[in-house]
Amino acid sequence: MGHHSRRESFAGSTSTFRLDLEPEPTDLLWPFGNIDGLDRDDIRETAYEIFFTACRSSPGFGGRNALNYYSSNQENTDGGSGFGSGAPNRGNGVGLLGTSRMKRVLGLKTLRRSTSRRTSSVGGGGSSNPSSPGGHGHGTFGSNPGSSPSMSFTVPPGKLKRPLTSAEIMRQQMRVTEQSDNRLRKTLMRTLVGQMGRRAETIILPLELLRHLKPSEFNDAHEYHLWQKRQLKILELGLLLHPSIPLDRSNTFAMRLRDIVRSSESKSIDTGKHSENMRALCNSVVSLAWRSPTGAQTDVCHWADGFPVNIHLYLALLHSIFDLRDETLVLDEIDEILELIKKTWSTLGISRAMHNLCFTWILFQQYVVTGQTEPDLLCASVAMLAEVVIDAKKSDREVLYVKMLSSVLTSIKGWSEKRLLDYHESFHKGTIGLMDNLLPLALSVTKILDEDVGGAAVSAPEERKLEPAVDSTGNRVDQYIRSSLKTAFTKVLETEDPNDKTGEIEQKAKESLFQLAKETEDLATKEKETFSPILKKWHPIATGLAAVTLHNCYGTVLKQFLAGVSTLTNETIEILQRAGKLEKVLVSMVVEDSVDYEDGGRAIVREMVPYEVDSIILSLLKTWIEERLKKARELFERAKETETWNPKSKTEPYAQSVVELMKLAKQTVDDFFEIPIRTSDDLVHDLAGRLELLFQDYTTFVASCGSKQSYIPTLPPLTRCNRDSKFIQLCKKASPCKIGTEDSHHNGSNEGNHPRPSTSRGTQRLYIRLNTLHYLLSHIHSIDKTLALSPRLSPSSTTKPTRFPHNRRQLGCGSSYFDLARSSIQAASQHVSEIAAYRLIFLDSNSVFYESLYMGDVANARIRPALRILKQNLTLLGAILTDRAQPLAIKEVMKASFEAYLMVLLAGGSSRVFYRSDHEMIEEDFDSLKRVFCACGEGFIAEEVVEREAETVEGVVTLMGQCTEQIMEDFSIVACEASGIGMVGSGQKLPMPPTTGRWNRSDPNTILRVLCHRNDGAANQFLKRTFQLAKRR
Repeated sequence: MGHHSRRESFAGSTSTFRLDLEPEPTDLLWPFGNIDGLDRDDIRETAYEIFFTACRSSPGFGGRNALNYYSSNQENTDGGSGFGSGAPNRGNGVGLLGTSRMKRVLGLKTLRRSTSRRTSSVGGGGSSNPSSPGGHGHGTFGSNPGSSPSMSFTVPPGKLKRPLTSAEIMRQQMRVTEQSDNRLRKTLMRTLVGQMGRRAETIILPLELLRHLKPSEFNDAHEYHLWQKRQLKILELGLLLHPSIPLDRSNTFAMRLRDIVRSSESKSIDTGKHSENMRALCNSVVSLAWRSPTGAQTDVCHWADGFPVNIHLYLALLHSIFDLRDETLVLDEIDEILELIKKTWSTLGISRAMHNLCFTWILFQQYVVTGQTEPDLLCASVAMLAEVVIDAKKSDREVLYVKMLSSVLTSIKGWSEKRLLDYHESFHKGTIGLMDNLLPLALSVTKILDEDVGGAAVSAPEERKLEPAVDSTGNRVDQYIRSSLKTAFTKVLETEDPNDKTGEIEQKAKESLFQLAKETEDLATKEKETFSPILKKWHPIATGLAAVTLHNCYGTVLKQFLAGVSTLTNETIEILQRAGKLEKVLVSMVVEDSVDYEDGGRAIVREMVPYEVDSIILSLLKTWIEERLKKARELFERAKETETWNPKSKTEPYAQSVVELMKLAKQTVDDFFEIPIRTSDDLVHDLAGRLELLFQDYTTFVASCGSKQSYIPTLPPLTRCNRDSKFIQLCKKASPCKIGTEDSHHNGSNEGNHPRPSTSRGTQRLYIRLNTLHYLLSHIHSIDKTLALSPRLSPSSTTKPTRFPHNRRQLGCGSSYFDLARSSIQAASQHVSEIAAYRLIFLDSNSVFYESLYMGDVANARIRPALRILKQNLTLLGAILTDRAQPLAIKEVMKASFEAYLMVLLAGGSSRVFYRSDHEMIEEDFDSLKRVFCACGEGFIAEEVVEREAETVEGVVTLMGQCTEQIMEDFSIVACEASGIGMVGSGQKLPMPPTTGRWNRSDPNTILRVLCHRNDGAANQFLKRTFQLAKRR
């Protein structure tokens, strides 16, 4: 029979048994890490070998006197069992707790089995000596592989019965075949010849097994190979992968052992006496196992005491205390079994603290993996946890123990809290007792982790995915209550949908919220009657906390529903009334539960957010405001797509979109004050603030008409004049100089004595934009008065700071709800006026101004034709713009005209040349230009304003009247100062001044341009010598 078939026979022997060292079907995290290369059967068999070796001198394991154990339900017995004393007699009753001290301490019940449970047949071919290595015992293991009699202990009729020895009980519990047991006994007999007193911790058991057992003692070569690989794997795990004493990877013995283990993977190695591999294996294993942390000589070998190998093996032994036929029960022989298991401590490196921790874990794990059907196991875990608490507080704890403690308790805590955080789902009225046991366990574990572990150990990442520990038991239970009720409420909510938007919305929402309120009330009643009596042991106002949690949960849903309600309807009112009824029930529970609490429950009550009808009405009112402003915003968006800036009529010279927008805004304000409630100042400020944002956005849209730079001509390159240029000669031949005469040929054929304005449609649309801005400003003033003087306006009931820090009435008439909008409109008006002016001068009037003025020579291209067109354009401007818009628009036209005049003088291109003698005509023309604006309209521009704006032009005109030498001298001085070089030395050249566009007589670039346009030999030579400027053609 091969190795696998043997395991299958065990697996089929009982349908209920599982040796689950790691809980597979549960969510309980395994806290001891994994070891690769060994399965659970390998671990169990190795654990049994270590156990048997440690107990070899005990009766029943080959010792002189067999220690017999009798079933606890045998009749006619008397006397009590000593704790591991070997007393042959049991208690005097069936199922008495007093039969086992350990069971009595842990609160475990005794087994109720037939008398055949712990007996074995004697005779009939069976061995009469259960301790004999050669005894096979037909009544125990190995008879009929087909029916798995190896696990059957039913005694045939007519057979004599005797109690099982401790060795037989453990072999039965560990599921070890009699063949394997006999091989182990033979090995120990051969190993201990002449040294029967040798201690177990000095025996390297896998090595001895490899030395003394030959392939002939196994059923076939395959079974031997599997057995040999297990022994070598144990050595590799205990000596190389998880040694208790750190190992240098370059250790030659370790490298040799690693090679031997690797070579055994494909075939078994020769373990004969003369085998080179066996000698190398023995040397390597002995050298590695007999190391000490300090290098000194030691009397204990270390081959199975490294973590986590030792814990896996030890847990396999502890698991033997559970009944094979019913895993929820613990054997009555637990006292004797545990005493025997403790003999392995020295081999496995187990301390009493580790034992207590592992025993606590094995009890708790068994409770979990058996489906939580046996509460005694949970109670036993709680009882053992008391021992763990004592161990955890000791000052001499080992680092490994602290690590194990953290891992085990974190796993238990995670599993327990998953149930406690949703105890409404995990427990019901019939299983509430389990919660009563699990709650102290979780709290104790948490307390140990917080107080005694802290940051002393680092657990696996998956074991740390838990919420941080809280400071007190009450706070932890507080979290359980809140979490479980929120989860339970969410599940109730999933069956209802108060936010359903299909069908009859209002009616369906009403029914859903009504049902939700009823189920919430039922949930509160269930909490008070079922769970609160247990939770109050740990939290003084458990019922009150539950009521507050449910109150807030329902309030959240109610708020979500009301967020989608735009107006107050009968359905909405009924829902609010039902919510008020629920609130009264929950508040009464809080008050009743917190009467005797230290602060009267004031702290917990403060967590309740009241269902205030007034605040809900205000919320609905704000929603109404949002909807109205949404319509206004939609109107604005349409205007952005469709507005053409054409007036409806001469009497309405503004955009139609602003009329519709302000009409809707005025209607919104009027309707707002028609709502029959006292309106708070904060709400009015909110409405005004939202309107102001809309007005600002519309203002930005009106002002989105480009920039003045798009109309200013590109500056031509700088050139120098020369007297003999072909252009000048042609001009002289075609038109002799006639100083003092008026040029009337420009526009003469078209204009006559009554020229028409040159204002384009695009410029006129800019005027409509200006009118629109002023219309917006005037109606904002009207709305502002309505908001400020409404009789329904009441002082704010809240002390919360708002966007407007002061009340309008407190500040008086100087304040406004729309100060920011007013500022935006004023800035936009300035911007649009400027663009309209530059378009009028540089585009519409370009042919009579920039392209014609002083073209060829000054005398034949004076400014009078341009002024006549300018006056007509100003007249048209006054006819289109409203009175409030005209002053700013005319001022900007004046500034643009002055700018154009400067460009003619300084950047007129190669077609313009000036003589010093032209100064008087230029000065006279500019005075005429100024007089146009001084006399424009009914005093729209004050004379001092005109003079102030004209100062720059007059400075340049004065500069043109100076002699060339003076201009060159001024240029040299100013250019040096601007560049920071001081004075120009010999061999140095003046730097070319940059073009800034800010014309001024003290600007070096401005002076340079005057020289470039001066038709003078000295200027020509200066420019050629200094800057190598090209001459005009």
